[in-house]
Amino acid sequence: MNKIIHRAADRGFADHGWLKSHHTFSFANYYNPESIHFGALRVLNDDQVKGGMGFGAHPHDNMEIVSIVLDGALAHKDNTGRDKIINKNDVQIMSAGTGIVHSEFNASKTEEVKFLQIWVFPKYRNVQPRYDQQTFDPAQRYNKWQVVVSPEQSGGKLWLNQDAWFSLGNFDAGEKITITPKQQGQGSYLFLISGEAKVGDEILHERDAIGVSEYEQLDIEVNKAAEFLLIDVPMLQ
Repeated sequence: MNKIIHRAADRGFADHGWLKSHHTFSFANYYNPESIHFGALRVLNDDQVKGGMGFGAHPHDNMEIVSIVLDGALAHKDNTGRDKIINKNDVQIMSAGTGIVHSEFNASKTEEVKFLQIWVFPKYRNVQPRYDQQTFDPAQRYNKWQVVVSPEQSGGKLWLNQDAWFSLGNFDAGEKITITPKQQGQGSYLFLISGEAKVGDEILHERDAIGVSEYEQLDIEVNKAAEFLLIDVPMLQ
């Protein structure tokens, strides 16, 4: 089994006043040659944006971008005329493809918004740009995995242009979980949103993460009630 640990305290950090952003992988002014990507997983940013503030219109291309709001609400606008609010328990997918221009602002003038933005390398380049968004019931991830993004264009979840799965889980203390690869050649990246867990022989605390590849199974013991994001991706070179 190949394993990499990313500790919360070791992540890149940018404080722009209106934005506080932790970078698990190299991003913007943060560069760590030991943390460029995990397989097809390229970016995992943990962002906090003050009320009334946000990211002005900016372009993306040939990247699959997933936004998961943890607290508050995020206002999204783009050059197709789309104008949406992403709330807690919502997940948004953008297939940037040949190119998109969008903005993201805190939907509240006073309350902070906290969200994860994740980039995944696409399976096919230069596809038609596409957006989708869905609300997921948190009761459906209580002591089990709730798949919110997959490569499949069916089954009541979002889909993206890559052989990748995103799953959320809220587990009680004392729960024991085993994860296995989704497909041959896949790796699994486990990000602990909150709580504490023993993963294999590692103890993870809030915002710690572990990536494993070339493995058969990984055992998880929840020490303190925990919320996880599990990302399964191809292990690209």
